[in-house]
Amino acid sequence: MLRVILAASAVFLALTLYLFVLVQSDDVDHADAIVVLSGDRKRLATGVRLFTRGVARTLVISRDGRPWQEVDALCAGPRVVCFQADPYSTEGEARATARLERERRWQRIVVVTSRYHLRRARMLFDRCTGRRPEVVAAKTTVLNYVVDVPWEWGKLLYQLTADRSC
Repeated sequence: MLRVILAASAVFLALTLYLFVLVQSDDVDHADAIVVLSGDRKRLATGVRLFTRGVARTLVISRDGRPWQEVDALCAGPRVVCFQADPYSTEGEARATARLERERRWQRIVVVTSRYHLRRARMLFDRCTGRRPEVVAAKTTVLNYVVDVPWEWGKLLYQLTADRSC
């Protein structure tokens, strides 16, 4: 019985590493828009860095409804689009981005999110926009993995089984 438990634990750990930790971030050089997903606020710095570097002419920021002066200032500026997803979820963000893509005729987007969230974000944006986005990992701490990966397991399983639509 102990061997079975150890083997199952090893498989679970390997899957966790594969799905949420050792996920490859894309190397991007050009896009129509950079989309920064809400949630962990460290994502914004990565999106702004890519925008400043000239990867895209438009920066899109998904707001979470909480006050944030830095984002308020950015949203008031040119070439920045801000929205609050409805529903407030990655799927809601993907739907809102798909609408923006159609309206603005974007062909290529970069999605910025936390490393543990890259696979699910890629999957949902692919479903909702009809094309595979490039995804870039923002700084992710060990605490983020400890706190957020259990939630991400549940969300990924839900998106793979119960809710396979956009």
